[in-house]
Amino acid sequence: MSLPELSNEEIARYSRHLILDEVGLEGQRRLKAGSVLCVGTGGLGSPLLLYLAAAGVGRIGIVDFDVVDTSNLQRQVIHGTSRVGVSKVRSAKERILDINPFVQVEVYEEPLTSENALRIFADYDVIVDGTDNFPTRYLVNDACVILGKPNVYGSIFKFEGQATVFNYQGGPNYRDLYPEPPPPGLVPSCAEGGVLGVLPGVIGTIQATETVKILLGRGTTLSGRLLLYDALYMRFRELKLRRDPAAKPITELIDYEFFCGVAAPEPVARKAYENLTVEELRDRLAKGWSPYVLDVRKPFEAEIVRLAFADRLHPHEAVAEIAPELPRDRDIVVHCKAGGRSAKACEELAALGFTRLYNVEGGITAWAQRVDQTLPTY
Repeated sequence: MSLPELSNEEIARYSRHLILDEVGLEGQRRLKAGSVLCVGTGGLGSPLLLYLAAAGVGRIGIVDFDVVDTSNLQRQVIHGTSRVGVSKVRSAKERILDINPFVQVEVYEEPLTSENALRIFADYDVIVDGTDNFPTRYLVNDACVILGKPNVYGSIFKFEGQATVFNYQGGPNYRDLYPEPPPPGLVPSCAEGGVLGVLPGVIGTIQATETVKILLGRGTTLSGRLLLYDALYMRFRELKLRRDPAAKPITELIDYEFFCGVAAPEPVARKAYENLTVEELRDRLAKGWSPYVLDVRKPFEAEIVRLAFADRLHPHEAVAEIAPELPRDRDIVVHCKAGGRSAKACEELAALGFTRLYNVEGGITAWAQRVDQTLPTY
């Protein structure tokens, strides 16, 4: 492979790399010739993209379709306060080019799907998974396996993180670690469970390190090893990963929402309860509707913000405990932060025979944004 030359400006910029025996001039030219696609520009993608750009990776692609929200700024350090409301990929591109104008940045402002993944991944040397949901993780993995691309993986939750390299030099892939996805709702998202703001900085930087080593062809990667990090007790440990010889070959992309149970058939759930927008709830209350209002968030969340007209607070995973105490002769409105946990609570109450159930779409966050702007969001 013919490697690109470095300009005098680039030689000055990367001088600390050039004097490393393991990198040198040829290694820096390899980085310049390299291409990396980052799926996601959130907590993991932020430090990853910053360091890949600073390191001189020649072409960086970014896939994301979200916009910057104030709640992102606690950990997504590639974005700033002035970028709230702006497309994440465009915010990230602007920051990357400010760090290193010699980097080529390509943005894909669209959801990653089974229809576009192979097309987007095809022209990149390394794929980095900075996502936070199981359908996209399986999609990234399978597309990498089909195309023969290394998949630099990381995940975070609360105070704990994981990192490894999948599908590299005959090593295991994500399905060797997780052959099947967990049941929907079993693993809370960071929006529900929280995450220490500095945690993705550690895991994202590890992902960046592995990516640079792959491009350089130097060192030993995490392929075959799952690195576990506990920030609360400052501990690292490793688990060995092996390929499953009995695993079915991955030959095509599938419907990953359905595979992970996110898009499972809904008829039972839809009949079990009615969804209400916050505007519909507001209007019905104004007309004299008097439902029993159940908040299924955690107590610490209610300390941040709560609806004054809520009758009771009880976590959604234990809602069956209080079922005997809930009224069966009144409408019951259930809400959480964003509508997911309250929907699960409605399903559980419906299974216990409750019939007058209403789930608040968007939860208290939507209420604070669209009905009562005096309330904080989190």
